[in-house]
Amino acid sequence: MNTRSQAPVLFDSAYYHDPYAVYDWLRVRDPVHWFRFPVGDVPMVFLSRYDDVKALLSDQRFSNDGEAWGSDTFRRSGMVFGAGTLIGRILTVLDPPDHTRVRRLAMGAFTPRRVAAWKEPVDRIVAECLARLEKSDRPDVMDYAGRIPADVTGEILGFPLKRFGEMLDAIERAFHADPDNPDQEAEVAAAFEELVNYGRELIVDKRRNPGDDLTSHFVQARDGEDRLSEDELVSLVAVMIMAGIDTTRNLIGSAVLALLDHPDQMRLLREHPEHTPTAVEEFLRYDGAFCVGLFRLAKEDLEIGGVRIPAGTPVVAGLQSANNDPEKYADPRRLDITRAGERHLALGHGLHNCMGAALARLETGVAVPALLERFPQLRLAVPREEIHFEENWLLRSLPSLPVEL
Repeated sequence: MNTRSQAPVLFDSAYYHDPYAVYDWLRVRDPVHWFRFPVGDVPMVFLSRYDDVKALLSDQRFSNDGEAWGSDTFRRSGMVFGAGTLIGRILTVLDPPDHTRVRRLAMGAFTPRRVAAWKEPVDRIVAECLARLEKSDRPDVMDYAGRIPADVTGEILGFPLKRFGEMLDAIERAFHADPDNPDQEAEVAAAFEELVNYGRELIVDKRRNPGDDLTSHFVQARDGEDRLSEDELVSLVAVMIMAGIDTTRNLIGSAVLALLDHPDQMRLLREHPEHTPTAVEEFLRYDGAFCVGLFRLAKEDLEIGGVRIPAGTPVVAGLQSANNDPEKYADPRRLDITRAGERHLALGHGLHNCMGAALARLETGVAVPALLERFPQLRLAVPREEIHFEENWLLRSLPSLPVEL
């Protein structure tokens, strides 16, 4: 546990090097922690304990809509997610009743039959990606981890590969910008707009040529007199493109690194693949794709843990801090693929739990065991101290994971 006497600084270089030491300090000494976000110098609150984070995620006194509920300082800071584009109105930032209606219409696509049908393309794409990795002169797990969800998402959404590279580049620019560089704000906005425009093109194509894919289902989605508006439809497809690729890439990469750091667990999963379902949950808990949740804004003056939170204050849910809270998980920084007990919060909780959770679990549950089976001598190609996560406030992302097969 971190024993420093002074409060750590969130989102600085030391934090990115070891966020879990920071979380340990905060949970014990300052669980409702006021700090200033580095972009825009915005005052906000960080919650680090499991119970507080879980309560926040389902507390209707908070909103995900920064444009409607955020303070003037927050709205002017440039931190409103996707501000100025349709990304700013995606499902993850809507509040009821719009959120309830749009999510109900969208979730009609995630039937048990459809999710079961995704197993075949996932198996096929993983096999193709393993073959590609084996032929690589410099095998990198992150190339493997990135291509799988990209190909799967493309097939499930029904888009052609003609703009595949452009789409991936836009995602990279949108989610991997330097948080300390305000000059990148315009570039991030342009990247979001590219994804929105691609969503529009895909919708036009599926109106002309409908198929058994998610985009076609979204185009046709209705429930009684309700149906998705054009803007809601475009933003839904755009967020599926974004969330379907980058987050699963991060999860697969972090899972493989966690297994390399815990060879006993790697051996256990290789020898007993029946542990895969609990292993995937442990990967999510141990080092999930998101460090934190998107900002939630207090809609009224309130208190958390005796700390006053004025209306309009952004509050950050420390997802990975909650998932490593020793009050809920014994020896939380030990990977245990058979772990049972409290459900993690890596995929959210309440209204805004991850819509694509079933697909992320499926892809990870195929990709990781298949990698271990194909390459039983898998090991790092560089010293462990050379492996670092990106300095990204939202995502827990490895830029590279070079291995020897």
